[in-house]
Amino acid sequence: MFPSISQMESVLLPGRTQAIKHPCSSFSSLSCRNNVRFLASMPSSTCRLRVLRNEMGLRFSKAKIASGWQRIINKACLDSLLLSSLVRERYMVKPGNVFGHSVEESLVEEKVTPMLGTDVPLKYSPGMAFPLGASEAENGINFAIFSRHASCVTLCLSIFGREKSQEICDGMVEIALDPEKNKTGDVWHICVEGLSRSGILYGYRIDGPQEREQGHGFDNSIVLLDPYAKLVFGRKWFGDVANKMSKFLGTYDFESMPFDWGPDYKLPNIPETDLVIYEMNVRAFTADESSGLDPEVRGSYLGVIEKIPHLLELGINAVELLPVFEFDELEFQRYPNPRDHMINTWGYSTLNFFAPMSRYASAGGGPLVASHEFKQMVKALHNAGIEVILDVVYNHTNEANDRHPYTSSFRGIDNKVYYMLDLDNGAKYLNFSGCGNTLNCNHPVVMELILDSLRHWVNEYHVDGFRFDLASILCRGTDGSPLNSPPLVKAIAKDAVLSRCKIIAEPWDCGGLYLVGNFPNWDRWAEWNGKYRDDIRRFMKGDCGMKGTFATRISGSADLYQVNKRKPYHSINFVIAHDGFTLCDLVSYNFKHNDANGEGGKDGSNDNFSWNCGVEGETDDVDVIGLRSRQMKNFHLALMISQGTPMMLMGDEYGHTRNGNNNSYGHDTSINHFQWKQLEERRGGHFRFFCEMIKFRCKHPMLRRDRFLTKSDVAWHEDNWSNHESKFLAFTLHDDQFGGDIYLAFNAHDYYVKAAVPSPPHKKRWHRVVDTNLESPKDFVLEGVPFSDTSYNIASYSAVLLEAKP
Repeated sequence: MFPSISQMESVLLPGRTQAIKHPCSSFSSLSCRNNVRFLASMPSSTCRLRVLRNEMGLRFSKAKIASGWQRIINKACLDSLLLSSLVRERYMVKPGNVFGHSVEESLVEEKVTPMLGTDVPLKYSPGMAFPLGASEAENGINFAIFSRHASCVTLCLSIFGREKSQEICDGMVEIALDPEKNKTGDVWHICVEGLSRSGILYGYRIDGPQEREQGHGFDNSIVLLDPYAKLVFGRKWFGDVANKMSKFLGTYDFESMPFDWGPDYKLPNIPETDLVIYEMNVRAFTADESSGLDPEVRGSYLGVIEKIPHLLELGINAVELLPVFEFDELEFQRYPNPRDHMINTWGYSTLNFFAPMSRYASAGGGPLVASHEFKQMVKALHNAGIEVILDVVYNHTNEANDRHPYTSSFRGIDNKVYYMLDLDNGAKYLNFSGCGNTLNCNHPVVMELILDSLRHWVNEYHVDGFRFDLASILCRGTDGSPLNSPPLVKAIAKDAVLSRCKIIAEPWDCGGLYLVGNFPNWDRWAEWNGKYRDDIRRFMKGDCGMKGTFATRISGSADLYQVNKRKPYHSINFVIAHDGFTLCDLVSYNFKHNDANGEGGKDGSNDNFSWNCGVEGETDDVDVIGLRSRQMKNFHLALMISQGTPMMLMGDEYGHTRNGNNNSYGHDTSINHFQWKQLEERRGGHFRFFCEMIKFRCKHPMLRRDRFLTKSDVAWHEDNWSNHESKFLAFTLHDDQFGGDIYLAFNAHDYYVKAAVPSPPHKKRWHRVVDTNLESPKDFVLEGVPFSDTSYNIASYSAVLLEAKP
């Protein structure tokens, strides 16, 4: 942070002797080498600006005024320089314009007329209000930022010489924008010539009303991140606690060659009926040593590429990536608190909505490398026939709460616009996100920001869809009240660019707005079906009175989605997601075990509908281990035969455990990291079953219909629906086209059930494909084992699948 100046700065131009007053009423700066404050109200001709510090006629040295923030910028400048070189070397970027003069010392004495100074060959003009962010204009780099309530905006540039010694600067060049010339409506803008076409770091100081109780959060001592920055520069390495206080600045790249998507490249365009979604975390997927990857590739976008063969073997055709927008993984370590030992490995704390997470680049490559490698990852997944869906967090940001505010961008730019505030209660943050603040999503400016962000990820990065975290917040007005027809949700559904995308809502928030089955959808939005998760869990563990509900859920949840033109695939069916128990822990723990989180077990859901099968946690009891194995297969079987879109969690294919932690967001350890050795150990059993069931679903259209089941599609072998104690369900799905009917039975009783098996279709016989009570490889036999009996003994807590074949 720059120290304050008590005296007014003056700027003298060649040929002028008068001082020009700074347009801001108050500001802070540092008059040392390379820290030159420009006035945008100056003439637009190229000029040789010199800084005069009018403080008692004293000469100040760099050593006396250096600050921690300066040192951070110094390192950022160097890293940015190295980054630009690295990108050019890796990806053959064409040479661009360079800023060829190092800025020299600007130490000045008050009464000296021939001032010491430095030539800075920058030319600037008022610029354009749009597009927002940094953009390349005909006469330079244009910068534009929205702030309705600001009284003073200063563009801060980190400029470094690269032509001669390639030495870096000690501070930032600051250009104060004149509201008379550099403001159109609520947008402040300026065009600067002489800047490099890549590698420049930039931010803004913004001042305005100081009345926090009126909703303002201005602090012009902080250099703020541009919300529209397409790339963000921060620390280089994920979880680098030595640099936990790193600042984040915007940067840009207009110099690199366009990404080569390839002549044969095409989007997968997988029909929604056919999707099988794999929810995964980019870093956690390959961060563990057991991944066998080079240490500089582990936990990166390139690491995902290396493991595409695993995804293909598993059989999924869409990955849903936990947040990949730039976030600060060390946010819990800003101040002493019970969570200051943790690292945010899930990423639900967005810094910027346009930039890919830079620390997911390989070898600490930084933002330009991250952008390129993200595209490489998408291209490789698409070439493998796998779609990319992003988990996006437009409901809150990283800027925390009233008690521990962390001003990095939106709060300091225009707090009153970007966040929902309780203006009747001291303008405190409304907290429907559970994370301290709530983004004001349906404000026109914020709505356009979100739409611009989504379009950017589709156009620039070719992603195939989005899952919206806590999407019910998108249905709230600026005062937090629910809206029947929320403008943002409608705009996303109707947007031309987003028309090819899958759009998925998590239809609830932390303020109690639970919209499962009622999310405003315009026949486009799919939903995470939280009722499916809960009801499947309750039936499988043997709760009474769940049979009818279980039948409804596996049939596509018509009670929720058979409205207007909605389809079964609008139900995203899941038993397990990142938030909560893993599948292994669901059958191993009755209670959450979150002590490692530091919150005394108060965090995480208490309503898990889990069952430990008789022993809490790890055990050597072979009977309990066998029961848990059956239950995991039962859950996966139910998921894969249900109408709707199935989603599974990374690691469940081998039985990953988090040791009972159902809220593991802050552990960058084996708790979250995919364990590749365990996968190999279980490849012939658990993993094999999971793969085969996914592929079975994909081969049978009757399991993924685009319409809800009718009486001709299914026969329920049940005349005892009202029996509250019944925990057995059997039914046949009919294949009218080919006669390949499928018989299914689920037994959640703690005893065997002898079930009558109906006659197979004409000229067909039943073949046993699945019996979860059997050991591998008998538990799944693709070609089927011929079965001709009229009944089947179904073991306790197990399920069978018979297929009619010639």
